Amino acid sequence: MKAQKFTEELRKMSAEELDAKLKELKEELFRLRFQHAINQLDNPQKIVDVKKNIARVMTILSEKNA
Repeated sequence: MKAQKFTEELRKMSAEELDAKLKELKEELFRLRFQHAINQLDNPQKIVDVKKNIARVMTILSEKNA
């Protein structure tokens, strides 16, 4: 259910806002991977969730650009 709500919020955003969100998610993924590498990440599932959110944003961006 949370993913559906996130997707609905993304669809309401403009292309510029989606670009900013994509940049923010990529930075978060970098930080999570870094924490995972030095064994300070409590929940490795967060990496998977952020990757899926990045894919969602990229999908909606491509829909808006088409």
